[in-house]
Amino acid sequence: MNFRTLKDADVASKRVLVRVDLNVPMQDGKVSDTTRIDRIIPTINKLRERGAKVILLAHFGRPKGEIQAEFSLEQIVPALAHAVKHHVAFAKDCIGDAAAAAVNAMNDGDVLLLENTRFHKGEEKNDADFVKALAANGDIYVNDAFSAAHRAHASTEGLAHILPAYAGLTMEAELTALEKGLGQPVRPVIAIVGGAKVSTKIDLLSNLVEKVDALVIGGGMANTFLAAQGHDVGKSLCEHDLADTARAIMAKAESANCAIILPVDAVVAWHFAADAPHQTYGVDAIPHDGMMLDVGPLSVDRINAAISDASTLVWNGPLGAFELHPFDAATVSAAKHAAERTKQGKLVSVAGGGDTVAALNHAKVSDDFSYISTAGGAFLEWMEGKPLPGVDVLKNH
Repeated sequence: MNFRTLKDADVASKRVLVRVDLNVPMQDGKVSDTTRIDRIIPTINKLRERGAKVILLAHFGRPKGEIQAEFSLEQIVPALAHAVKHHVAFAKDCIGDAAAAAVNAMNDGDVLLLENTRFHKGEEKNDADFVKALAANGDIYVNDAFSAAHRAHASTEGLAHILPAYAGLTMEAELTALEKGLGQPVRPVIAIVGGAKVSTKIDLLSNLVEKVDALVIGGGMANTFLAAQGHDVGKSLCEHDLADTARAIMAKAESANCAIILPVDAVVAWHFAADAPHQTYGVDAIPHDGMMLDVGPLSVDRINAAISDASTLVWNGPLGAFELHPFDAATVSAAKHAAERTKQGKLVSVAGGGDTVAALNHAKVSDDFSYISTAGGAFLEWMEGKPLPGVDVLKNH
């Protein structure tokens, strides 16, 4: 891919502003999941090894341009220092005198975290004066926050226009994986798209049918497509008002030679609960008072056969109500099959989105996929074929 990476940057003794994602979950004042912190450590360590002054920029929560103690990044410092295995200094602002004093006190190899960029209204407005105030503390800009790359904010996009800009190691890994997924994939390519609602993924499905050779639709979304084909889906989650949209997507897929794989059978229950009484039916025999909570075993066989035929897999969204046993069976089976094909070197597997990450963790296969993106909105917008402002500014023109 044609973007600038750290290999191209001379960082020795330079003040390097690194945009990272520290929007981590907290519980009782402590970080409860360090995944996003762990992902930025390679970039921090590489810059430290090369003698840079590492200055971290990040947002936390939605303070809407106001200083709010509950959204202070200071509470992240202990977990960050533990992960970096080095002292992490903290400045009580990301611009102005407090930031400048902290930056001026740094030695080569030091790490400094600046306060939440969203404490300033100029961050989300990508205000030119705020961008200049941020840039005053840096010589080089590195973006290592793909998860925020779909936002044209001051710290994700604006800085790249006035400082030499590069992709961090995590950003580079993400962009390389995504290029293998949809940019220039090895064919055939299969996409699995699940989740509750078609309405949230219309753009995604419309883009994918022109990019992939086969599209598996699962989860509550599949019910809308089945209903659009004339099936009675009982009390299943279904957006009946989107029947025309579903039919239009199927027509677009047909003209693009993309096979759409819908369930042929379903696991049906009568209330939404773990271990609820359930039975498997063909999709043409769903009881009027039942709801489909997972795709059935025949459907799983078809999905796994399609995965076996593919060289590349892109996955977003579970196939059923995976958080409730036993309605996790289809998601777990397909995930394990994809992981096995990946381990055998026969499949490039790229997955992303919050529910997807949780489902693959549940199936205990996260380490066996080629790449799992922790980015939610940015991953979805990439799958929708939309430009990502924070990525576009890193490209060589």
